[in-house]
Amino acid sequence: MPLDVLIIDDSTAIRKILQRVLTQAELRVSSVHEAGDGLEALSILRTKSVNLVFSDVNMPNMDGLTFLREMRANSKWAKIPVVMITTEGSQATVMEAIRLGANSYVRKPFTPDQIKEKLAGLV
Repeated sequence: MPLDVLIIDDSTAIRKILQRVLTQAELRVSSVHEAGDGLEALSILRTKSVNLVFSDVNMPNMDGLTFLREMRANSKWAKIPVVMITTEGSQATVMEAIRLGANSYVRKPFTPDQIKEKLAGLV
């Protein structure tokens, strides 16, 4: 099944890199929506069909953990797989993301193989 993906990162460059990595990982993607922060991402979720989310942790306005908490609180979005993307080395941040409902996480910089591995069993 082709994926409708939402990529949330305050860096336009990272969003573009992740799109390229999804292609290199040979994933079937039908559409990609981009958001610069959690608030923008929630707005996109209200209007677009999405079945996979990649979210940065550190962003202005609404960070990734707050976004994840808000997303999981909405029954319409509660089952959408979420992969957190982080530069954080902190195990506490990763554990908090998992506790809030993240399905997986990947540290920057990432490779197509790492993305493909993280998505195995999710989509």
